[in-house]
Amino acid sequence: MIVVPRTDTSLLGRWWWTVDRWSFGALLLLAGLGAVMVMAASPAVAERIGLDSFFLAKRHLMMLVPATFLMMATSLLAPKGVRRLAVVVFVLATIGMVTTLFVGDEIKGARRWVGIAGFSLQPSEFIRPAFAVVTAWLLALQRVNGVRWGDPAAIGLYALVIGLLILQPDFGMSVAVTGVWVAQYFVAGLPMILVVGFAVAGVAGLGLGYTFLPHVQSRIDRFLDPASGDSYQIDTALSAFRHGGLWGTGPGEGVVKALLPDAHADFIFAVIGEEFGLVVCLLIVGLFAFVVLRGLARLTEENSLFVMLAAAGLLAQFGLQALINIGVALHLLPTKGSTLPFISYGGSSVLALALGMGMLLALSRRQPGGKEVL
Repeated sequence: MIVVPRTDTSLLGRWWWTVDRWSFGALLLLAGLGAVMVMAASPAVAERIGLDSFFLAKRHLMMLVPATFLMMATSLLAPKGVRRLAVVVFVLATIGMVTTLFVGDEIKGARRWVGIAGFSLQPSEFIRPAFAVVTAWLLALQRVNGVRWGDPAAIGLYALVIGLLILQPDFGMSVAVTGVWVAQYFVAGLPMILVVGFAVAGVAGLGLGYTFLPHVQSRIDRFLDPASGDSYQIDTALSAFRHGGLWGTGPGEGVVKALLPDAHADFIFAVIGEEFGLVVCLLIVGLFAFVVLRGLARLTEENSLFVMLAAAGLLAQFGLQALINIGVALHLLPTKGSTLPFISYGGSSVLALALGMGMLLALSRRQPGGKEVL
């Protein structure tokens, strides 16, 4: 057990007594469970694509090490440091997203990845946490400091991000980013007329996506009527949950990982359901709920509008991503390529999640004085 005296005024000492250690521990537990789940789910996938059985598992573990250090290092920052880091990451990620449109690797008809020194990087993963923090800063500027360009700038950045996501195309992430952005705007004090306007615009956007994007139409049609198209992945995932039952078939004893192409990523929750059962699935859902609810509870004591909006946006992203992944695996939502935070195999996604949760831990630390930070 780590023992740090309250009299320790070093950087780590102050961090230990101000950070939310329960949330930090829950995130580390999720990462640890994810390492076990990836080792269980990835060998069959690796063998199917001609790699060494544990190639994907080893690569995931290698990414967890820098991700853990990134999360802890980011959590050491003061709120102003978080805001400055978010601005830098947002600019770099935006440049990266523009670059992918021209020289990015095309996978399944989308250009979302760019190769750097043998590593496939997805800039859009990093723009999400940075965008949430930058948006919170702009919204708080107008409400606290009376800066008139705060809201227009936030709307302009939103249009930029959504435009780049649609060009990739990534309609699913566009919807997720929109939901978080509207939630932040609502918390900041959104006029009712704009609430109605955003609702109408959202419905119109979904309608346009359904009309002009064939892959969106196909996913929605298959969700509403599985017989209208190929529902192999969903049917296989649901079968895995039924096979696993309450306690599961046991580690390594499942068969779904040999059948699903994305068993180590988008559908890892199905592998967990089959091999570890309902009990472990509920444990993982409980950990996600704990992080989100505890984070929201700490925000009730926050006096800084910027910190409140930024932390709320990061929590919404984290919870929504988990909800989408689990909902897709259980056929409660249309299929959408989304990883389960810290559980699924990933490179860019793991690092981006670590960055976002590090920002959250930094913002939710007990700050002396409780003054507005802009």
